[in-house]
Amino acid sequence: MDIEKTLLRKVGEAIHRFDMIRAGDRIAVAVSGGKDSVTMLEILLLLQRRAPIDFSLCAFTVEQGKFLAPVAAVGEYIQSLGVPWTYHTDNPSLRLLDDQPDHGCDLCSRFRRRAVYQIARGLDANVIAFGHTADDLCESLFRNILYTGRLSSLPPVTVSRNADFRLIRPLIYVTEELTRGYMESKAVPVVPCGCSLRTGTVRRGIREAIADWETEHPHLRENILKAMSNIEPGRLLDKRYYNPDTNPDTEGETEPAGLFQIVHHA
Repeated sequence: MDIEKTLLRKVGEAIHRFDMIRAGDRIAVAVSGGKDSVTMLEILLLLQRRAPIDFSLCAFTVEQGKFLAPVAAVGEYIQSLGVPWTYHTDNPSLRLLDDQPDHGCDLCSRFRRRAVYQIARGLDANVIAFGHTADDLCESLFRNILYTGRLSSLPPVTVSRNADFRLIRPLIYVTEELTRGYMESKAVPVVPCGCSLRTGTVRRGIREAIADWETEHPHLRENILKAMSNIEPGRLLDKRYYNPDTNPDTEGETEPAGLFQIVHHA
């Protein structure tokens, strides 16, 4: 398999399907130092050269005191690609580590998002690209179902609260297996976050459960993604979308023909 070609196709599908990038956009790419965000930056650069519209790219990294090694090597690599890189130390996050060493992911995420908006504003960007993958969408779906009682996941495109920025996730159809293979093939330096190694967390537990299911049912993640694009509101319990007079009984009429097959998104 040509990993680069596969990545270009999947990222291109996501961008086209959800109108992620538009003419004149200045995109600030959030690079965490890990394989996913670095892959995203590289693929966006390749697409930039081929795209029929003009858009510009810059990259930034937020230091929250959780990297397992200095991120300078990642920054040097980004700059070698011709992309300007901003390294921002978020002092409130560092104080958070000192004051609340056992704080949850949500609190850390809020601190990071505030810093991201501040950085993007300084970079004069109108779009912020995050490296969430298909794995992240699947995990978010199950996390919301199991722990918040909501049927939702990470959206492909949204806007900031004040509509200052459009937030995009170009890797929604890309698995971490692909980003890992791509980074290994190019020998790109990556610096993981210490949180990724924590055991006993909700996120890690869900990730391990999905991995276990996938040993028996290959391509499970692709079908979870397909389910998010193939919602039948009348078959759920939300009364806002339920009308018994116009809801036909189709139980048993549809064969699960596509189950556990690779899904190609239109």
